[in-house]
Amino acid sequence: MLKLKRYMKPYLGFLLAAVLLLFGQAMLELELPNMMSNIVNIGIQQGGITQAAPDAIDADAMALMKQFMSTEDQAVVDEAYSPFDSLADTDKLYKTYPEADGTTLALTGDGSAASGAFSRASYALLQVLEQVGSQSGQSFGDADSKTMDLSRMNELLPLLQQLPRQVVDDAIAASAATPDMMLEQTAAVFTKSFYVQLGADTDAIQNRYIFSTGAKMLGLAILLTACAIGAGFCLARMGAGVGRDLRHAVFERVTHFNNAEMDQFSTASLITRTTNDITQVQTFLSMGLRMMCFAPIMGIGGLIMGLSKCVSLAWVLALALILMLGLILMLFTVALPRFKKMQQLVDRLNLVSREELSGMMVVRAFANQDFMQKRFDKANRDLTSNTLFVNRAMTIMLPFMMLVMNGVSLLIVWFGGHQIAESNMQVGDMMAFIQYAMHVIMSFLFISMMFIMVPRATVSAERIYEVITTESSIKDPEQPKHLPARPQGVIRFEDVSFRYEGADANVLEHISFTAKPGETTAFIGSTGSGKSTLVNLVPRFYDVSEGRITIDGIDVRDLTQHELRDAIGYVPQKGLLFSGTVASNLRYADAEASDETLQRAADVAQATEFIQQLEDGFDTAISQGGTNVSGGQRQRLSIARALVKKAPVYIFDDTFSALDFKTDAKLRKALAGYTENSTVLLVAQRVSTIMHAQQIVVLDEGRVAGIGTHKELLKTCKTYREIAESQLSKEELA
Repeated sequence: MLKLKRYMKPYLGFLLAAVLLLFGQAMLELELPNMMSNIVNIGIQQGGITQAAPDAIDADAMALMKQFMSTEDQAVVDEAYSPFDSLADTDKLYKTYPEADGTTLALTGDGSAASGAFSRASYALLQVLEQVGSQSGQSFGDADSKTMDLSRMNELLPLLQQLPRQVVDDAIAASAATPDMMLEQTAAVFTKSFYVQLGADTDAIQNRYIFSTGAKMLGLAILLTACAIGAGFCLARMGAGVGRDLRHAVFERVTHFNNAEMDQFSTASLITRTTNDITQVQTFLSMGLRMMCFAPIMGIGGLIMGLSKCVSLAWVLALALILMLGLILMLFTVALPRFKKMQQLVDRLNLVSREELSGMMVVRAFANQDFMQKRFDKANRDLTSNTLFVNRAMTIMLPFMMLVMNGVSLLIVWFGGHQIAESNMQVGDMMAFIQYAMHVIMSFLFISMMFIMVPRATVSAERIYEVITTESSIKDPEQPKHLPARPQGVIRFEDVSFRYEGADANVLEHISFTAKPGETTAFIGSTGSGKSTLVNLVPRFYDVSEGRITIDGIDVRDLTQHELRDAIGYVPQKGLLFSGTVASNLRYADAEASDETLQRAADVAQATEFIQQLEDGFDTAISQGGTNVSGGQRQRLSIARALVKKAPVYIFDDTFSALDFKTDAKLRKALAGYTENSTVLLVAQRVSTIMHAQQIVVLDEGRVAGIGTHKELLKTCKTYREIAESQLSKEELA
């Protein structure tokens, strides 16, 4: 993926915004279990009491609590509390605590320090009360309602003051060694009792805390939803943008490929790389990158938050992680090679499908449907088998993950229950721990999915990168020369030799001739003699291996490809039309061509008659590849398209083969007048097509066997004479 990083640079802002939003989403999600824990622990179990130090306390109750505080704690409490009547908001305090009087004390100082003092005092008092209660058979509170009977305890204040100081000191020392969790729970019961004593509505306090915390959770949920939507938008925008840019880059690169590069990549493979491979990269950027950023944050954050709730259950998380890592490692080892193979199998299936569809007539003509079906079936089964293997490997993940999640939940509840019974953990903390454990497991599930998406996207990225970085073997010169404003079109081959890349022998050797304007230079020879290869050297579809080709004295390699090909009207062996209309296909050579130009070109190409017979004439729709017209009509439209260009050089690469002799003769006669100022290079198999050419080049196994007119070659070139005698009668040769 890093190979394509330059295509992601324009969207770096979207990426950074997405990462920040995902981080925010993760932090908010990690906070929700903690707030849920507070609702259970504080809102339900502690009645909404958030701190051990009461906001208001009766003077007698304060005297009772101070009996069980150390000297330092007493000093802290004295500094933190003041009488109601000495405060400015007395009316509000009396409204909240209707049973209060002038001696009632209100918290005005450091609540956190006072909370520690009250927590320790509450636990110490509870220990002493349990001793007194067990001796006297009295009860001072209701464990179910989480309140203490302060009126009865106040009655015992004189008795408690008479207790040996050692008993109280021992209770204070025991409270100092007690875990904070137990101290806070005990203090909350006493604080609620202080509020009840003063007539406060403790139910309202509880409801207020639960509803306010719930509202905060709702706000966080809305905010994290907004973060998730924002991150999704940014990554989707990035993925779509990169996908668009990659498709454009690949298509642009392919359009500049020459025959050598097209031979390197099959058409089916290029289609797969432009569509399926780029889709894989786009999917990774839109979805995979989200999981790649989100999963580690949630995993690490869930682990930290979970351990903050209960360290003693860390072994449960460790067990879950070991099981998940084992499964991921197994999938990585088994499934990864199959993922890398996936795109190659898609390539193969596309290749077979394309050959079947494009060669349908040939397949039917030879009654080879069964063979092609078996060939397709094999490619299809190979892809299906590979996909099934990968999917089956992945189906193990979900049930195994559910087993781990449920098993972890069971272990947490079982061992967490023991921790709660020992007052080392609260119920809300256990519930939060379960959620954090699920976050950790789900994060590893996402990470395991990354082991699927990343390799496949990486393979696709490499295939795309291979196309993008493939340089065309035909390059424009750094300092190009230019043709005259009105090129003459003199083509000269000077000792030209050519061999295909990687070949052992030359296809063409020591070819030399000159093609002049106003003349037709024809090429003939046996199949494989190099005729098409020779004319393809002129527009630089290939570059010569030795020698040089000039146009108006300028080496074609010194011209830009655009300027060179703009001076050539080219008609390939296979007439290819594009989807559109007859007129749009003819204007492919010159978008500004007038209707008169189109009509003139069609007349010369002998295409006017059948065009007029079409329902909409020049506006008749042409299907992709020109499959809705005959081969001869397609060939004549290809010739007309080249003629629309009005070029100084025309190349006809065996373009008259699909024409009957009558049409061939009429077309050549009309063409002679249309191209009287142009150089015409004509490749043909039929002697009748070229016998009137001003110059005929005879090729035999890549070498020039003879150059001259028809009559001259009949006398001087054995190869030409043999070809002519095989096609024409003695009367026609005379």
